[in-house]
Amino acid sequence: MKFPVVIAALLALLSPSFALAAAVVTPISQIQTGSLIRGTTFAAVYYLGRDGFRYVFPNDKTYFTWYADFSSVKFVSDADLAKIQIGGNVTYRPGTRMVKINSDPKVYAVDEDGSLRWMMSEDIAIGTYGAAWNTKIDDVPDAFFGNYRAGANVESPADFVPASVSASTPDINDDKRLKSATVLNISDDSFDNASVTIKAGSPVRWFNNGANKHTATATDLSWGTGTITPGGNFARYFNDPGTYTFFCSYHPEMKAVVIVE
Repeated sequence: MKFPVVIAALLALLSPSFALAAAVVTPISQIQTGSLIRGTTFAAVYYLGRDGFRYVFPNDKTYFTWYADFSSVKFVSDADLAKIQIGGNVTYRPGTRMVKINSDPKVYAVDEDGSLRWMMSEDIAIGTYGAAWNTKIDDVPDAFFGNYRAGANVESPADFVPASVSASTPDINDDKRLKSATVLNISDDSFDNASVTIKAGSPVRWFNNGANKHTATATDLSWGTGTITPGGNFARYFNDPGTYTFFCSYHPEMKAVVIVE
């Protein structure tokens, strides 16, 4: 069953008043990071990350490793939802359940940030998850397996303690190690900060506070924000150290630099 269908059905079954709440639309300016949000037209639910991106729950099984129900979901307008960039997919909450794919007999524990750790034997699985370990395995569709990454094997129950792992990742912000974006405002004649310095693996968000269209385009044209309309914004992560110079393609005299350490 597709996830949006599951949500629509469960909202009706679990909370009869939720359909009425759908009419209560919260301005995006009042939504806090770490919130669950959805639009008014489609039933898909997203996690609003600390970095300002929205993260997708690829299916219902992933969602329910993090939340028991949909009572905390906030409605935003479709227009506001469209303004929030998608940052990626949510993975299983670490320590809750194990996963596998149909084409691979290996069973994996899920650790922080979608790290998959192979349970090397049945005895290890029993020692880690108990005698009913084989009831705590979900098949992850092949299409979603790429959301995860390889981690160290679990060679003994001491290598992976589910309760401890789960407690160390209380929310998706912590699990994905999301960081708040450094803000770089744009006016109609300049980038307000000609130079910003950030740590590798951090995002920068450009806000267009002017009346004209602007961009932040790499000097070597290797990356860019695309057109940012007045009142709009765009963010991207800078994962590698270096000096990233950029300009506005509408106003080439507007230049600035991001230094990544």
